[in-house]
Amino acid sequence: MTDAVADDPAVDGLPCMLMRGGTSKGAYFLASDLPAEREAIDDLVLRVMGSPEERQIDGLGGAHPLTSKVAIVSPSDEPDIDVDYLFLQVGVESARVSDAQTCGNLLAGVGPFAVERGLVDPSPAAGEGRTSVRIRLLNTGDVATAVFATGDGRVVYAGEQAIDGVPGTAAPIEIEMGGGGDEAAPLLPTGRPIDEIDGARTTLVNNGMPVVLLDAAEFGLTGDESPAELEADTELSARLESIRIQAGPLMGLGDVADQTVPKMLLLSPPRRGGAVSTRAFIPHRVHTSIGVLMAASVAAGVRIPGTVGYALAEIPEGIRVPIEHPSGVFDALVRVEARSGIGYVASYSANLRTARKIFDGRVFPRPPASPGISDQLRPSDLPHSPSDQPRPSERTAP
Repeated sequence: MTDAVADDPAVDGLPCMLMRGGTSKGAYFLASDLPAEREAIDDLVLRVMGSPEERQIDGLGGAHPLTSKVAIVSPSDEPDIDVDYLFLQVGVESARVSDAQTCGNLLAGVGPFAVERGLVDPSPAAGEGRTSVRIRLLNTGDVATAVFATGDGRVVYAGEQAIDGVPGTAAPIEIEMGGGGDEAAPLLPTGRPIDEIDGARTTLVNNGMPVVLLDAAEFGLTGDESPAELEADTELSARLESIRIQAGPLMGLGDVADQTVPKMLLLSPPRRGGAVSTRAFIPHRVHTSIGVLMAASVAAGVRIPGTVGYALAEIPEGIRVPIEHPSGVFDALVRVEARSGIGYVASYSANLRTARKIFDGRVFPRPPASPGISDQLRPSDLPHSPSDQPRPSERTAP
Protein backbone atom coordinates (compact mmCIF):
# COMPACT_ATOMS: atom_id res chain seq x y z
CA MET A 1 0.00 0.00 0.00
CA THR A 2 1.22 3.45 -0.83
CA ASP A 3 2.52 5.94 1.70
CA ALA A 4 -0.18 8.35 0.65
CA VAL A 5 -3.02 8.48 -1.81
CA ALA A 6 -2.03 10.93 -4.56
CA ASP A 7 -5.43 12.58 -4.89
CA ASP A 8 -8.22 13.42 -2.47
CA PRO A 9 -10.55 10.42 -2.93
CA ALA A 10 -13.61 12.43 -1.91
CA VAL A 11 -12.90 14.94 -4.68
CA ASP A 12 -11.03 12.95 -7.33
CA GLY A 13 -12.47 9.50 -6.72
CA LEU A 14 -10.71 6.21 -6.06
CA PRO A 15 -10.19 3.32 -8.54
CA CYS A 16 -12.66 0.62 -7.56
CA MET A 17 -14.34 -2.43 -9.03
CA LEU A 18 -17.65 -3.62 -7.61
CA MET A 19 -18.02 -7.38 -8.01
CA ARG A 20 -20.33 -10.12 -6.98
CA GLY A 21 -18.29 -12.96 -5.57
CA GLY A 22 -20.35 -16.08 -4.91
CA THR A 23 -23.36 -15.00 -2.86
CA SER A 24 -21.72 -11.81 -1.57
CA LYS A 25 -20.91 -8.45 -3.13
CA GLY A 26 -18.00 -6.15 -2.39
CA ALA A 27 -15.66 -3.37 -3.46
CA TYR A 28 -12.30 -4.55 -4.84
CA PHE A 29 -9.23 -2.32 -4.62
CA LEU A 30 -5.57 -2.55 -5.48
CA ALA A 31 -3.48 -2.08 -2.35
CA SER A 32 -1.39 0.48 -4.25
CA ASP A 33 -4.46 2.71 -4.58
CA LEU A 34 -5.02 2.85 -0.83
CA PRO A 35 -3.18 4.52 2.06
CA ALA A 36 -0.42 2.62 3.82
CA GLU A 37 -1.78 3.08 7.34
CA ARG A 38 -4.45 0.64 8.44
CA GLU A 39 -6.33 3.31 10.41
CA ALA A 40 -6.58 5.44 7.27
CA ILE A 41 -7.79 2.45 5.25
CA ASP A 42 -10.49 1.69 7.80
CA ASP A 43 -11.70 5.28 7.75
CA LEU A 44 -11.71 5.30 3.95
CA VAL A 45 -13.68 2.07 3.46
CA LEU A 46 -16.26 3.13 6.05
CA ARG A 47 -16.86 6.25 3.99
CA VAL A 48 -16.91 4.27 0.74
CA MET A 49 -19.57 1.93 2.11
CA GLY A 50 -21.67 4.62 3.81
CA SER A 51 -21.12 3.30 7.34
CA PRO A 52 -22.12 3.62 10.07
CA GLU A 53 -25.77 3.90 9.02
CA GLU A 54 -28.32 1.12 8.80
CA ARG A 55 -29.24 1.82 5.15
CA GLN A 56 -25.71 2.75 4.03
CA ILE A 57 -27.59 5.19 1.83
CA ASP A 58 -24.54 7.42 1.27
CA GLY A 59 -22.21 4.68 -0.01
CA LEU A 60 -21.84 1.41 -1.88
CA GLY A 61 -22.98 -0.83 0.97
CA GLY A 62 -26.24 -2.73 0.65
CA ALA A 63 -27.46 -2.49 4.28
CA HIS A 64 -26.41 -6.07 5.06
CA PRO A 65 -23.11 -7.70 6.08
CA LEU A 66 -23.14 -9.76 2.86
CA THR A 67 -22.94 -6.59 0.78
CA SER A 68 -20.67 -4.55 3.05
CA LYS A 69 -17.35 -6.16 2.15
CA VAL A 70 -13.98 -5.08 0.77
CA ALA A 71 -11.22 -7.03 -0.99
CA ILE A 72 -7.72 -5.55 -1.19
CA VAL A 73 -5.43 -7.24 -3.72
CA SER A 74 -1.69 -6.84 -4.38
CA PRO A 75 1.15 -8.70 -6.12
CA SER A 76 2.65 -11.26 -3.74
CA ASP A 77 6.30 -11.47 -2.78
CA GLU A 78 5.79 -15.06 -1.66
CA PRO A 79 7.32 -17.73 -3.95
CA ASP A 80 4.76 -19.58 -6.11
CA ILE A 81 2.02 -17.13 -5.11
CA ASP A 82 0.55 -14.71 -7.64
CA VAL A 83 -1.41 -12.28 -5.47
CA ASP A 84 -2.19 -11.48 -1.85
CA TYR A 85 -5.81 -10.96 -0.79
CA LEU A 86 -6.87 -9.09 2.35
CA PHE A 87 -10.56 -9.19 3.27
CA LEU A 88 -12.23 -6.50 5.35
CA GLN A 89 -15.71 -6.85 6.83
CA VAL A 90 -17.18 -3.36 7.08
CA GLY A 91 -19.77 -2.74 9.77
CA VAL A 92 -23.18 -1.56 8.61
CA GLU A 93 -24.52 0.26 11.67
CA SER A 94 -21.16 0.32 13.47
CA ALA A 95 -17.95 2.14 12.55
CA ARG A 96 -16.05 -1.14 12.73
CA VAL A 97 -13.77 -2.74 10.16
CA SER A 98 -12.61 -6.29 10.89
CA ASP A 99 -9.91 -8.50 9.38
CA ALA A 100 -10.47 -11.32 11.90
CA GLN A 101 -11.84 -13.59 9.18
CA THR A 102 -11.51 -14.09 5.46
CA CYS A 103 -14.33 -14.39 2.92
CA GLY A 104 -14.56 -17.35 0.58
CA ASN A 105 -17.27 -15.72 -1.51
CA LEU A 106 -15.24 -12.59 -2.35
CA LEU A 107 -12.29 -14.94 -2.91
CA ALA A 108 -14.10 -16.07 -6.07
CA GLY A 109 -13.60 -12.60 -7.56
CA VAL A 110 -9.93 -12.19 -6.63
CA GLY A 111 -8.49 -14.12 -9.59
CA PRO A 112 -10.64 -12.33 -12.18
CA PHE A 113 -9.87 -8.97 -10.54
CA ALA A 114 -6.13 -9.72 -10.69
CA VAL A 115 -6.43 -10.33 -14.44
CA GLU A 116 -8.58 -7.21 -14.91
CA ARG A 117 -5.94 -5.08 -13.18
CA GLY A 118 -2.98 -6.63 -15.02
CA LEU A 119 -1.48 -8.38 -11.99
CA VAL A 120 -1.80 -11.76 -13.71
CA ASP A 121 -1.53 -12.53 -17.42
CA PRO A 122 -4.15 -14.93 -18.76
CA SER A 123 -2.25 -18.16 -19.28
CA PRO A 124 -2.93 -21.52 -20.88
CA ALA A 125 -1.16 -23.23 -17.98
CA ALA A 126 -4.51 -24.37 -16.56
CA GLY A 127 -5.68 -25.56 -19.98
CA GLU A 128 -7.01 -23.96 -23.12
CA GLY A 129 -9.15 -20.94 -22.26
CA ARG A 130 -8.52 -21.26 -18.52
CA THR A 131 -6.32 -19.24 -16.17
CA SER A 132 -5.01 -20.36 -12.79
CA VAL A 133 -4.22 -17.86 -10.02
CA ARG A 134 -2.50 -18.76 -6.74
CA ILE A 135 -3.84 -16.57 -3.93
CA ARG A 136 -2.52 -16.05 -0.42
CA LEU A 137 -5.29 -15.19 2.04
CA LEU A 138 -3.61 -12.66 4.31
CA ASN A 139 -6.30 -12.92 7.01
CA THR A 140 -5.57 -16.58 7.67
CA GLY A 141 -2.31 -17.42 5.89
CA ASP A 142 -4.09 -20.04 3.78
CA VAL A 143 -3.43 -20.49 0.07
CA ALA A 144 -6.09 -21.01 -2.59
CA THR A 145 -5.91 -21.75 -6.30
CA ALA A 146 -8.63 -20.24 -8.49
CA VAL A 147 -9.18 -21.55 -12.03
CA PHE A 148 -11.54 -19.69 -14.35
CA ALA A 149 -12.35 -19.01 -17.98
CA THR A 150 -10.44 -16.44 -20.04
CA GLY A 151 -10.31 -15.64 -23.73
CA ASP A 152 -8.54 -13.06 -25.90
CA GLY A 153 -6.73 -11.77 -22.81
CA ARG A 154 -9.94 -11.09 -20.90
CA VAL A 155 -11.96 -12.75 -18.16
CA VAL A 156 -15.03 -14.62 -19.37
CA TYR A 157 -17.92 -14.04 -16.97
CA ALA A 158 -20.78 -15.52 -19.00
CA GLY A 159 -21.43 -19.23 -18.56
CA GLU A 160 -23.86 -21.94 -17.56
CA GLN A 161 -22.95 -22.47 -13.90
CA ALA A 162 -25.78 -21.82 -11.45
CA ILE A 163 -25.30 -21.41 -7.70
CA ASP A 164 -28.15 -21.21 -5.22
CA GLY A 165 -28.64 -17.72 -3.85
CA VAL A 166 -27.73 -16.01 -7.15
CA PRO A 167 -30.16 -15.55 -10.06
CA GLY A 168 -29.16 -16.73 -13.51
CA THR A 169 -25.90 -18.40 -14.50
CA ALA A 170 -22.26 -17.44 -15.00
CA ALA A 171 -18.89 -18.99 -15.80
CA PRO A 172 -17.68 -21.43 -13.14
CA ILE A 173 -14.71 -20.60 -10.90
CA GLU A 174 -13.00 -23.60 -9.31
CA ILE A 175 -11.40 -22.81 -5.96
CA GLU A 176 -9.15 -25.33 -4.27
CA MET A 177 -7.88 -24.57 -0.78
CA GLY A 178 -4.30 -25.57 0.04
CA GLY A 179 -3.03 -27.03 3.27
CA GLY A 180 -3.79 -30.68 2.70
CA GLY A 181 -0.12 -31.67 2.93
CA ASP A 182 2.09 -32.25 5.93
CA GLU A 183 1.40 -28.72 7.19
CA ALA A 184 -2.37 -29.34 7.47
CA ALA A 185 -3.87 -27.93 10.67
CA PRO A 186 -6.21 -29.95 12.88
CA LEU A 187 -9.89 -29.40 12.16
CA LEU A 188 -10.87 -29.53 15.84
CA PRO A 189 -9.02 -26.77 17.73
CA THR A 190 -9.73 -28.38 21.11
CA GLY A 191 -9.06 -31.89 19.83
CA ARG A 192 -12.52 -32.94 21.03
CA PRO A 193 -15.59 -33.76 18.92
CA ILE A 194 -17.86 -32.29 21.60
CA ASP A 195 -17.37 -29.33 23.94
CA GLU A 196 -20.22 -28.45 26.28
CA ILE A 197 -20.84 -24.71 26.63
CA ASP A 198 -23.75 -23.23 28.60
CA GLY A 199 -25.34 -26.68 28.72
CA ALA A 200 -25.31 -27.05 24.92
CA ARG A 201 -23.32 -29.62 22.97
CA THR A 202 -21.03 -27.86 20.51
CA THR A 203 -18.45 -28.90 17.94
CA LEU A 204 -15.73 -26.32 17.31
CA VAL A 205 -14.36 -26.64 13.76
CA ASN A 206 -12.00 -24.64 11.57
CA ASN A 207 -11.59 -25.62 7.93
CA GLY A 208 -10.81 -22.12 6.71
CA MET A 209 -13.53 -20.47 8.82
CA PRO A 210 -13.95 -20.90 12.60
CA VAL A 211 -17.47 -22.21 13.24
CA VAL A 212 -19.49 -23.57 16.15
CA LEU A 213 -21.81 -26.43 15.19
CA LEU A 214 -25.01 -26.75 17.23
CA ASP A 215 -28.03 -29.05 17.09
CA ALA A 216 -31.08 -26.89 16.30
CA ALA A 217 -33.34 -29.28 18.23
CA GLU A 218 -31.48 -28.53 21.48
CA PHE A 219 -32.69 -24.93 21.10
CA GLY A 220 -36.30 -25.93 20.48
CA LEU A 221 -36.00 -25.30 16.74
CA THR A 222 -36.81 -27.41 13.70
CA GLY A 223 -33.88 -25.93 11.77
CA ASP A 224 -36.16 -24.91 8.90
CA GLU A 225 -36.93 -21.44 10.27
CA SER A 226 -36.37 -18.44 7.99
CA PRO A 227 -33.52 -16.00 8.63
CA ALA A 228 -36.08 -13.33 9.59
CA GLU A 229 -37.72 -15.62 12.17
CA LEU A 230 -34.38 -16.47 13.74
CA GLU A 231 -33.20 -12.85 13.84
CA ALA A 232 -36.44 -11.86 15.59
CA ASP A 233 -35.80 -14.36 18.40
CA THR A 234 -33.84 -12.17 20.80
CA GLU A 235 -33.62 -14.89 23.46
CA LEU A 236 -32.00 -17.26 20.96
CA SER A 237 -29.60 -14.57 19.77
CA ALA A 238 -28.50 -13.82 23.34
CA ARG A 239 -27.92 -17.50 24.08
CA LEU A 240 -25.91 -18.04 20.90
CA GLU A 241 -23.83 -14.95 21.58
CA SER A 242 -22.96 -16.23 25.07
CA ILE A 243 -21.82 -19.56 23.58
CA ARG A 244 -19.88 -17.76 20.84
CA ILE A 245 -17.94 -15.58 23.27
CA GLN A 246 -16.96 -18.62 25.34
CA ALA A 247 -16.03 -20.62 22.25
CA GLY A 248 -13.59 -17.95 21.04
CA PRO A 249 -10.81 -18.63 23.57
CA LEU A 250 -11.30 -22.40 23.21
CA MET A 251 -10.63 -22.01 19.47
CA GLY A 252 -7.52 -19.90 20.04
CA LEU A 253 -9.27 -16.73 18.88
CA GLY A 254 -9.05 -14.85 22.17
CA ASP A 255 -11.72 -12.33 23.12
CA VAL A 256 -14.24 -12.36 20.26
CA ALA A 257 -16.81 -9.97 21.74
CA ASP A 258 -16.01 -7.38 19.07
CA GLN A 259 -15.16 -9.87 16.30
CA THR A 260 -17.23 -11.52 13.57
CA VAL A 261 -15.89 -15.01 14.28
CA PRO A 262 -16.62 -17.72 15.11
CA LYS A 263 -19.79 -18.17 13.07
CA MET A 264 -22.66 -20.03 14.69
CA LEU A 265 -24.29 -22.88 12.72
CA LEU A 266 -27.59 -24.50 13.68
CA LEU A 267 -27.77 -27.98 12.14
CA SER A 268 -30.75 -30.25 11.49
CA PRO A 269 -31.49 -33.29 9.33
CA PRO A 270 -31.61 -32.65 5.57
CA ARG A 271 -34.94 -31.94 3.88
CA ARG A 272 -34.11 -31.36 0.21
CA GLY A 273 -31.75 -34.19 -0.69
CA GLY A 274 -28.64 -32.65 0.86
CA ALA A 275 -26.37 -33.98 3.59
CA VAL A 276 -27.41 -31.63 6.39
CA SER A 277 -29.52 -28.49 6.81
CA THR A 278 -27.98 -25.27 8.14
CA ARG A 279 -28.83 -21.84 9.46
CA ALA A 280 -25.76 -19.62 9.86
CA PHE A 281 -25.44 -16.68 12.26
CA ILE A 282 -22.63 -14.39 10.95
CA PRO A 283 -22.58 -13.83 13.90
CA HIS A 284 -25.63 -11.63 14.62
CA ARG A 285 -27.48 -11.51 11.31
CA VAL A 286 -28.54 -14.80 9.71
CA HIS A 287 -26.99 -15.65 6.35
CA THR A 288 -29.51 -15.88 3.52
CA SER A 289 -27.48 -18.81 2.17
CA ILE A 290 -24.08 -19.90 3.56
CA GLY A 291 -20.51 -18.66 3.21
CA VAL A 292 -18.04 -20.69 1.17
CA LEU A 293 -15.64 -21.42 4.01
CA MET A 294 -18.46 -21.87 6.49
CA ALA A 295 -19.77 -24.63 4.22
CA ALA A 296 -16.28 -26.16 4.06
CA SER A 297 -16.06 -26.20 7.86
CA VAL A 298 -19.55 -27.70 8.21
CA ALA A 299 -18.74 -30.36 5.60
CA ALA A 300 -15.56 -31.31 7.44
CA GLY A 301 -17.26 -31.27 10.84
CA VAL A 302 -20.12 -33.59 9.93
CA ARG A 303 -17.65 -36.14 8.52
CA ILE A 304 -15.91 -36.58 11.89
CA PRO A 305 -17.42 -39.31 14.10
CA GLY A 306 -18.94 -38.13 17.37
CA THR A 307 -19.47 -34.50 16.40
CA VAL A 308 -22.67 -32.49 16.46
CA GLY A 309 -24.04 -33.16 13.02
CA TYR A 310 -22.41 -36.56 12.45
CA ALA A 311 -25.60 -38.38 13.45
CA LEU A 312 -27.82 -35.75 11.78
CA ALA A 313 -26.10 -35.82 8.41
CA GLU A 314 -26.66 -38.14 5.48
CA ILE A 315 -23.24 -38.18 3.82
CA PRO A 316 -23.09 -39.51 0.25
CA GLU A 317 -20.19 -41.53 -1.11
CA GLY A 318 -17.20 -39.56 -2.37
CA ILE A 319 -15.99 -36.08 -1.42
CA ARG A 320 -19.17 -34.11 -2.20
CA VAL A 321 -21.10 -32.84 0.83
CA PRO A 322 -24.26 -30.95 -0.24
CA ILE A 323 -25.04 -28.37 2.46
CA GLU A 324 -28.65 -27.18 2.59
CA HIS A 325 -29.22 -23.48 3.41
CA PRO A 326 -32.15 -21.02 3.21
CA SER A 327 -31.62 -20.34 -0.51
CA GLY A 328 -30.85 -23.85 -1.71
CA VAL A 329 -27.87 -26.21 -1.59
CA PHE A 330 -24.10 -25.60 -1.58
CA ASP A 331 -21.81 -28.41 -2.74
CA ALA A 332 -18.66 -28.50 -0.62
CA LEU A 333 -15.93 -30.90 -1.73
CA VAL A 334 -14.09 -32.13 1.36
CA ARG A 335 -12.04 -35.19 2.24
CA VAL A 336 -11.22 -35.78 5.93
CA GLU A 337 -8.63 -38.13 7.39
CA ALA A 338 -7.21 -38.85 10.83
CA ARG A 339 -3.45 -38.32 11.20
CA SER A 340 -1.27 -39.52 14.01
CA GLY A 341 -0.23 -36.75 16.36
CA ILE A 342 -2.54 -34.20 14.71
CA GLY A 343 -6.06 -35.58 14.70
CA TYR A 344 -8.56 -35.02 11.93
CA VAL A 345 -7.44 -32.84 9.00
CA ALA A 346 -8.93 -31.88 5.64
CA SER A 347 -6.75 -33.61 3.05
CA TYR A 348 -8.76 -31.96 0.26
CA SER A 349 -11.13 -28.97 0.23
CA ALA A 350 -12.60 -27.23 -2.81
CA ASN A 351 -15.73 -25.55 -4.10
CA LEU A 352 -17.32 -24.17 -7.24
CA ARG A 353 -18.38 -20.52 -7.33
CA THR A 354 -19.13 -17.78 -9.85
CA ALA A 355 -18.34 -14.05 -9.92
CA ARG A 356 -19.33 -11.07 -12.02
CA LYS A 357 -17.92 -7.61 -12.64
CA ILE A 358 -20.68 -5.10 -11.89
CA PHE A 359 -18.85 -1.84 -12.44
CA ASP A 360 -15.30 -0.61 -12.89
CA GLY A 361 -14.45 3.02 -12.37
CA ARG A 362 -13.96 5.47 -9.54
CA VAL A 363 -15.85 5.60 -6.27
CA PHE A 364 -16.24 8.88 -4.40
CA PRO A 365 -16.19 8.30 -0.63
CA ARG A 366 -18.18 10.49 1.71
CA PRO A 367 -15.92 13.40 2.75
CA PRO A 368 -14.30 13.09 6.19
CA ALA A 369 -16.41 14.52 9.00
CA SER A 370 -15.33 17.99 10.05
CA PRO A 371 -14.24 18.20 13.72
CA GLY A 372 -17.01 19.45 15.96
CA ILE A 373 -19.70 19.19 13.30
CA SER A 374 -22.39 16.54 13.70
CA ASP A 375 -22.70 13.93 10.94
CA GLN A 376 -26.44 14.08 10.99
CA LEU A 377 -29.04 16.81 11.04
CA ARG A 378 -32.58 16.38 12.20
CA PRO A 379 -35.27 17.38 9.68
CA SER A 380 -36.19 20.25 12.01
CA ASP A 381 -32.63 21.58 11.68
CA LEU A 382 -33.00 22.00 7.93
CA PRO A 383 -34.45 25.14 6.34
CA HIS A 384 -37.85 24.60 4.72
CA SER A 385 -38.12 21.12 6.22
CA PRO A 386 -41.04 19.19 4.70
CA SER A 387 -42.25 18.57 8.25
CA ASP A 388 -42.69 22.35 8.61
CA GLN A 389 -44.86 22.70 5.52
CA PRO A 390 -48.62 22.91 5.98
CA ARG A 391 -50.70 20.00 4.74
CA PRO A 392 -52.86 20.79 1.68
CA SER A 393 -55.95 21.06 3.87
CA GLU A 394 -54.22 23.68 6.04
CA ARG A 395 -53.12 25.95 3.21
CA THR A 396 -54.94 29.26 2.78
CA ALA A 397 -56.71 29.57 -0.55
CA PRO A 398 -55.49 32.45 -2.74
